[in-house]
Amino acid sequence: MSRSTSPRGAHAVGARPAARVGVRLATLALLATAAACGERGGPTGTTDGVLEGRRAASPGITASDQRQQLEDLARTVALSLSDPAIRSRLKRQLDGSQVREHKIQFQRYLSAEGGAPATEMAQASGAGLSALEAGARSAIPLELYLPVPEHRTRWTGGENVLVATELNDHEAPVAFDTKGHRRVLSPDTPPATPVLALVPQETNFDAPASSGVTTDATCVEPYSGGFGTVTGSSCDISGSDPGVPSPGLWMTGASFTGTFEGWLKGSPEFEVHILGQAGTTDSLKDYQCAGEHQPTPYYFDQNATSWTGRVLLFSQTQINSYKQAHQGNSMRVVVIEDDDTACQIKLDAGRFATFLRVLDSAYRQLTAGRDTTTALQHFWNQAKAVQNIFQSLWSVITTQDDLVGEAVRDAVAGEFRPGANWIVKGENNITTGALNLKMY
Repeated sequence: MSRSTSPRGAHAVGARPAARVGVRLATLALLATAAACGERGGPTGTTDGVLEGRRAASPGITASDQRQQLEDLARTVALSLSDPAIRSRLKRQLDGSQVREHKIQFQRYLSAEGGAPATEMAQASGAGLSALEAGARSAIPLELYLPVPEHRTRWTGGENVLVATELNDHEAPVAFDTKGHRRVLSPDTPPATPVLALVPQETNFDAPASSGVTTDATCVEPYSGGFGTVTGSSCDISGSDPGVPSPGLWMTGASFTGTFEGWLKGSPEFEVHILGQAGTTDSLKDYQCAGEHQPTPYYFDQNATSWTGRVLLFSQTQINSYKQAHQGNSMRVVVIEDDDTACQIKLDAGRFATFLRVLDSAYRQLTAGRDTTTALQHFWNQAKAVQNIFQSLWSVITTQDDLVGEAVRDAVAGEFRPGANWIVKGENNITTGALNLKMY
């Protein structure tokens, strides 16, 4: 359920004058532009008539500034949706989007058709075209969509809709109705009213995710409170390949205790990373990522808590090359839920190092793996982990990825799950999932 709040007084909640919205947007735009003058790359401006948001934070723009800027843009969009023609245009664009979850890139949408959407939106909301364009340009890249599947099905373009935003995942979303009234929504449960999310961009709109054709069948099922059991009836076998896959470490199943994604951010973006020694240092490097934005055979798209299929995590060629360069060293299999920038881990290095130290201490450092060949089989076996520091840099305006955990061999963890042989351990050694890893 949503709850109405009035942290800035009745005037801010009810009907803040449109001129005030425009002034604030313009002021933020000027601050961002001025701060970026000495920063390489700065605001990208307009290219071929397309508004492009800033790709990184500008000095002097705080998280509070960013949140206020997102709120102002969300309120402008919501006010404009009081116009049936604008709602109809936006509904057509959303329905026609070929991107996952029918997302559209907000800045590009404003610039489409010679800037007609921006012009109409500015007129309907009273924000002013120059202020709207300046606010959109100085903002980080944003995406607009209905993140709740039931809302996508039910919203037919009517006025009963909210526009919500948040800077970081798991925050309480701030939403506006078509009269500009502000309310704070539950971070855990979406309201009954359909919600359009205007949130920091997660999707690469220049290289949309693969169509989903993998090297094997893909099955998913809703979260039921524990580790799921996937049945054949839930499988989509289109594009399945009965042939023997190329040699390497493959994942054939994954189950997690949750999606690790707030409802306003839509479906989760699970990624599996192979981490190993960085040069000759006591640090880790990300060698390979498997996820929804990767090409086959590293592509897989898990949008529920359970998945089966076949995705390559690390080829035999990569394994051999790593072993030659790092004699005796193992590799860690780490799962994250990506919040921004596909296949680039964005975690606090100190927090990650603490996580690894706790895990290594609990399992005598047997928290990594390496390929092992015996007279009977070739398999991915537990191995002692050595490196435990991960260096990661990111812009202060991007959200941190959610650390799901690291895979630990079931015999080492002392836990066993059907259809899995490695247990995913999260922070504080809490079990967050299970994987089935197989060498071919």
